[in-house]
Amino acid sequence: MTTAISLATSFSDIFKSSFLENTTSFSLVDSAIALALALAIGLFIFFIYKKTFTGVMYSASFGVSLLAMTLITTFILLAVTSNVVLSLGMVGALSIVRFRTAVKEPLDIAFLFWAISVGIVLGAGMIPLAVVGSLVIGLVLVLFSNRKSHENPYLLVVTCADGTAEQAIDAAVKGAAKRYQIKSKTVTAQSVELTVELRILGDTTVFMNQVSALPGVSSAVLVSYNGEYMA
Repeated sequence: MTTAISLATSFSDIFKSSFLENTTSFSLVDSAIALALALAIGLFIFFIYKKTFTGVMYSASFGVSLLAMTLITTFILLAVTSNVVLSLGMVGALSIVRFRTAVKEPLDIAFLFWAISVGIVLGAGMIPLAVVGSLVIGLVLVLFSNRKSHENPYLLVVTCADGTAEQAIDAAVKGAAKRYQIKSKTVTAQSVELTVELRILGDTTVFMNQVSALPGVSSAVLVSYNGEYMA
């Protein structure tokens, strides 16, 4: 009889544990507001990412992942801030997560941290900070990412026959460029290949006709170059 009473007591203690307390302390209204704001700010981050993207290939899935990351981080922080024991377990669980996807554009890292930070701030209940901070960050990114350079850099790749043709190319480039620098030079028994980075005077490429017409020049290619990719 005593054993049955003790078992009944232990089961009642289980059902009176912090699980039910956590359920009653959970605020559905506050969570809904936080997730709704996370969705709105996540869409704003997605819009800024799409507007400021300057890479080679735009990835819509990365933009959607920024939105999802904002929501997920907010969701996690709402749970963590409501229970200290859960927060310790969450730290241990997240410590084993490893991301293997390579970030192709340096600016993408800023968007990742932005989405995570918004989720953390909203989960902590600092709604004005999340809204104002996101507006300021978005404005800064739009202003600086879309700023055009006055001097567009180019790469000139020329294949010529010998040193005499190389000197003629050097003279032609000097007259057409504000400044230039030889990036690479490949010499074989049959030809010489030069790769030159330059800034063009007046942003005109007419001098390329003169370079290609020089004696000993077999090919001349001019490509736009921003230091990260060629187009």
